[in-house]
Amino acid sequence: MNLKALATNLGFEEEEFLELVELFVETATSDMTKLEAAISHGATDQTVEAAHAIKGAAGNLGFQDIYELAKQIEINARQHVLEGNLQAAHSLRGRLSGVAETLKAKQTT
Repeated sequence: MNLKALATNLGFEEEEFLELVELFVETATSDMTKLEAAISHGATDQTVEAAHAIKGAAGNLGFQDIYELAKQIEINARQHVLEGNLQAAHSLRGRLSGVAETLKAKQTT
């Protein structure tokens, strides 16, 4: 994942973009906890809310794979279908971890 290229594509200075990504990782990690709990408890409204929040932030920052996963979870939950969403949420968490690792590596260089 090339954070510098994403920053350029979105019209941000790299340092400014890295700050936004850091905030995204923190917020999305919290939202992931809410999302997984909501799915586990069969709470479709809360699942929609958490997935929507992650989807919006990911889309704004150009993280298309995270956006697509969150979008699918949101669509399913809006249709009251939670089957398969927990596995999708685990994939989403893995992608989010990938962003966090890339960010950490970028900040240490």
